[in-house]
Amino acid sequence: MGAGEWVMVAKKGNQFIVNDQPFYVNGFNTYWLMAFAVDQSTRGKVSKVFQQASSVGLTVCRTWAFNDGQWRALQKSPSVYDEDVFKTVLARVNTYTNVTYKDDPTIFAWELMNEPQCTSDPSGDKLQAWIQEMALYVKTIDPNHLLEIGSEGFYGPSTPDRVQFNPNTDATQVGTDFIRNHRALGVDFASVHIYADSWISETISDSHLQFVKSWMQAHISDTEKTLGMPVMFAEFGVSGKDSGYNSSFRDTLISTVYKILLNSTKKGGSGSGSLLWQLFPEGTDYMDDDGYAIVLSESPSTSNIISLHSTRLMLYNSMCSWKCHWGCKKKNALETFLYHDDL
Repeated sequence: MGAGEWVMVAKKGNQFIVNDQPFYVNGFNTYWLMAFAVDQSTRGKVSKVFQQASSVGLTVCRTWAFNDGQWRALQKSPSVYDEDVFKTVLARVNTYTNVTYKDDPTIFAWELMNEPQCTSDPSGDKLQAWIQEMALYVKTIDPNHLLEIGSEGFYGPSTPDRVQFNPNTDATQVGTDFIRNHRALGVDFASVHIYADSWISETISDSHLQFVKSWMQAHISDTEKTLGMPVMFAEFGVSGKDSGYNSSFRDTLISTVYKILLNSTKKGGSGSGSLLWQLFPEGTDYMDDDGYAIVLSESPSTSNIISLHSTRLMLYNSMCSWKCHWGCKKKNALETFLYHDDL
């Protein structure tokens, strides 16, 4: 696609659209892009991971626009920034394309914060005020791009009937409130994370898959019926460090996420995409400190699952208009290919 052909991703009701056509996302996370790109010795890894992601049809990459700590950090300590590296993101001009970020159609969306919480205020009032302030502020600078919060998706005090879907009781004590948070002005779509092995038990079991199903279905239903917006499952995966882990379980978990999303897609629902956590190229084993890394060249079965899902979404994106919601003959023409293996 040439530079002149890029169009901003927008939303229409509970779906993403590009040129009034549906746009369903199959993407990935690579938090380390900026840290690697800043150094010539590691910059090639950035190109490598994009090449590999493209080979299996992944279309959206989520990455950090911050880096805290010590190693190549933007924020070395609270309120202390490296001014030689840190620049205002929204108004920055891309030095390769000469396009300001806020006008750049290759940017899908902005996220306020990764997994925001405020454990000092379980009521959620402080976090809600921050979300509202920051969402409106970002929109004053960049009204063009979609905006999301970055939440994990925990239900809170505003919906006591939905807290049953939380993974544990602690989830109600971190100051987040899925429905209330996503009603803030300026927030365009919902974000949810899926980590059964972190939230329930680090020992692999079928209960993880049952949680994934109920967690996703609850959020798809709520974004359709209550919020009227798309939902992106912006992080999901399983750690290779978990007790009982094997690559077959990882494939099953990924397939489960994809199947639930396809069922929503088939109905024109809110389930609009997912982003794997996380992709790494070869030679970056030292970065995988949480065990979630997927190296596509070393994981053929996982790569095949991702590629098949990408192909299915490509057909949906290209062959049906937003208005039909799969009520036309195209639905039947695609049915055999899209669902013959039932994932």
